[in-house]
Amino acid sequence: MRRALLALALLLAPVAAQAQCEGEDLRLTLTGDERARLDALMQDMPYPEGNRWRAERGDEVIHLVGTLHLSDPRLDAPFERLQPVIAEAGALLLELPKTEQDKLIEAMTTRPELLLLTEQTLPELMPEEDWQMLAEAARARGVPAVMAAKMRPWYLSMMLAIPACAATAMQEQDGLDVRLEALATAQDVPTVALEPYDTIFALFNEEPLDEQIEMMGASLAAGGEEDADSFATTIAAYFDEQAGEMWKFSEILMTRTGLYEPDEASALMAESTDALLARRNHAWLPILLRTAAESEAPVVAAFGAAHLPGEDGVLQLLEDEGFTITREAF
Repeated sequence: MRRALLALALLLAPVAAQAQCEGEDLRLTLTGDERARLDALMQDMPYPEGNRWRAERGDEVIHLVGTLHLSDPRLDAPFERLQPVIAEAGALLLELPKTEQDKLIEAMTTRPELLLLTEQTLPELMPEEDWQMLAEAARARGVPAVMAAKMRPWYLSMMLAIPACAATAMQEQDGLDVRLEALATAQDVPTVALEPYDTIFALFNEEPLDEQIEMMGASLAAGGEEDADSFATTIAAYFDEQAGEMWKFSEILMTRTGLYEPDEASALMAESTDALLARRNHAWLPILLRTAAESEAPVVAAFGAAHLPGEDGVLQLLEDEGFTITREAF
């Protein structure tokens, strides 16, 4: 897998923590040229806005909810609005329902190579000075150096992209997807996995180790206040229901690091979009269609909001299948 996956992961990893860091919404810092470039990137994007949609085709109804894996009081109102929808649903489709989470937990024991290096450690693969800097960054996020030494670089890179101020909140997840699954379980609504638990691991583990280490170094170089700002920007964009804008804005952020020229950032983003979103969306489509067709009641699908917009977004794919797409209040 290409290094683009890691570059993008560093920008998107903060969505996995709670909103407890203060930072600046970087969209407010756009220069005139950057704004024009972002507008050009957004031009003609299908369904760029909106966190909640209804797709209908004949008697088939799919409620689609874009999620963000964080705990935030602003999720209370969307959750309340979705409670009667879940109560009447024939199924709830999720990226990683508890059944798949249980498989993941078991795999941590039987397949340690998913997240851990099994033959060498990072101190053996990196210059001593770089390792010491990495170990300090890991300790600042509550990860002992002896544990960090054994982690696959892409996984550690994602952990380092989470601001230290948010790292402790990682253990207290109560995101919208978690709430919806708990409600579905309480009301005997079956859950369906959109993909196997190891899908993301397979994507990142295809990346050569040397390129993973290179991107890990880039994450350290770009650390500091920018982490909290990226974190704040991602959260703000989600609650503004601007998943499409945030995805494309990531390309602007890549060029701001000074590590990528605009053309290179565009190429990397295109690769990342294909691997992290488009191919997965196309793989999800048959599961969505089959579940909707087999259910006598409407079904609900809740997954990361970035999967909704775009030519290969779930909404456009459903429209291509003959569904009428209607935005609903989030």
